[in-house]
Amino acid sequence: MRVPMIAGNWKMNTTLSEAIELVNKMRQELDQIDNVDKVICPPFISLAAVRELIKGSSIKLGAQNIYFEGKGAYTGEISPLMLAELCEFVIIGHSERRQYFNETGEITNKKVQAALKVKLKPILCVGERLEENEAGRTEEVVTGQLGSSLAGIGYINGLIIAYEPIWAIGTGKAATGEQANEAISLIRHKIAKLYGKRIAQDVRVLYGGSVTPANATEFISQPEIDGALVGGASLKADQFLSIAKQAAEIKNRLL
Repeated sequence: MRVPMIAGNWKMNTTLSEAIELVNKMRQELDQIDNVDKVICPPFISLAAVRELIKGSSIKLGAQNIYFEGKGAYTGEISPLMLAELCEFVIIGHSERRQYFNETGEITNKKVQAALKVKLKPILCVGERLEENEAGRTEEVVTGQLGSSLAGIGYINGLIIAYEPIWAIGTGKAATGEQANEAISLIRHKIAKLYGKRIAQDVRVLYGGSVTPANATEFISQPEIDGALVGGASLKADQFLSIAKQAAEIKNRLL
């Protein structure tokens, strides 16, 4: 049985002092939640401080982006070698990176390869725009993003996939649990084609897009969904804790 994951993507929010305050508000309770991987992904400037705060706990740390070169004259970028000493996970291919920074499937592919090379675990994001969804192109777009992002990669040990329909990110308009489960079934089918059925059943696939305490159970209780990549709600300690607790309750019922 796949272990659920609740990952918080703080995006470009929180100063260093705010990040420390947020972690302190939820560290103790979050640490006590069993049978769920709890991951927080603060901005780069807070990674080292947060790492110290959660040391010795069951809370895991992730970054929000990565560059695909190990070092060099790339002003302002963060290399996989730098992150490997700080955290375990890294978000790659988020729709905001694709939209605002013109990241292509080729770039995403290089980043996934670079992360895996240093044993960072990518949280690879895929998802369609509203017009693509309404045109019935969800499978084409999502599986196409997977194919380009994973091209030439022979192993995906530790890889997590996050299905984030772009029309649901930060809009308050989440997909239904049934819609998300159907899309994630398509993702597993594509992974099975690329890597075999066993890998497809082992890989964890999260849902992301306006996840809140009010709708978390609807998503996490779906058979193909292994947790959530949480945006805005991860910036509020009580909401993130509630979502993680719901995931644990669902998991414990299945044990």
